[in-house]
Amino acid sequence: MSFDLVPAPGRGRSGPSIADVAQLAGVSAQTVSRVSTGADNVRPETRERVLAAMDELGYSPNHAARALRNGSFGTIGLIAHRLARTGESRTVEAVVEAARAEGYTVSLLDVQTPSSDDMAEAAQRLSHQSIDGLVIIRAETATPAGLVLPPRMPVVVSDSRFVGHHPAVGADQVTGTHVAVQHLLDLGHRTVHHLGGPVDSAPAEIRLDTWREHLVGAGRPVPEPLRGDWSARSGYEQGARLARDPDVTAVLCANDEMAAGLVRALYEHGRRVPEDISVVGFDGIPLTEFLWPPLTTVQQDFHLIGQQLVDLLLRQIRGRETLTDTRIVVPTRLVVRDSTAAPARS
Repeated sequence: MSFDLVPAPGRGRSGPSIADVAQLAGVSAQTVSRVSTGADNVRPETRERVLAAMDELGYSPNHAARALRNGSFGTIGLIAHRLARTGESRTVEAVVEAARAEGYTVSLLDVQTPSSDDMAEAAQRLSHQSIDGLVIIRAETATPAGLVLPPRMPVVVSDSRFVGHHPAVGADQVTGTHVAVQHLLDLGHRTVHHLGGPVDSAPAEIRLDTWREHLVGAGRPVPEPLRGDWSARSGYEQGARLARDPDVTAVLCANDEMAAGLVRALYEHGRRVPEDISVVGFDGIPLTEFLWPPLTTVQQDFHLIGQQLVDLLLRQIRGRETLTDTRIVVPTRLVVRDSTAAPARS
């Protein structure tokens, strides 16, 4: 597969060449070409060496000219963080499915941290691999002002903070949290405790802030929130603390995994669900229907989120639309099951 080269300065050219990259990386020009096109037949350590040389020299194939010749690379870049988390993994799965339906493959890069620098570096690396556009899942600690992406690259972000910079798609977490808290208050609980996610997670902060806001607006006591790391183990560990507090009758967990761990801890400490303590999760993963008791949860439509992310990206790629101010909010819904009930009367 051919591509345009940008010549190096000082030689009647405008940038470094493929030969310059090959020399610095200690590989052949063919290997650099394979890395540039995202070919699989390159050893990981060789690929990293070539990408590092590209970054050091500021080398990039002329993607615009190549796309004009071929129409499209047929590949979408996707940057995610902490793929082990349910929200990320299910959104990635949905993006891959939606892209496949449109005839696109997905090149995935899982970054170590969600900082602006790491996100920008990941985007630069993906741009070396001939992508038509970029999906960023959960930018988290990256900021719109600090996230510098390749110029003219179509981008869509699953983070509403980037509206005005890039089009965004996200679940209506605010309404979902309000409905969950009100559900517990309507059952007769005096207040609702909260097991939140990590502080570096934007969705966790939205859910915590909304929980607090709802209780304040309802004139109810606001307990000190506990924190987990999204894992069932952290829910289990914090559940032991909540079980020892006789004032706890209802808990909203920031995700379903922590809720599952919490429920086990409550039972082990002699607190029944929902007779003694009602529990609500968040995400609506399929497993919640088969827990005991089946878990009441705020369900996110990850499938629709993935579809909308790909749709917005392809509108930029195919239709050359400018969608900077576009924000799509996908509704959530409360699925009521057997883990919530009216509080026991003393």
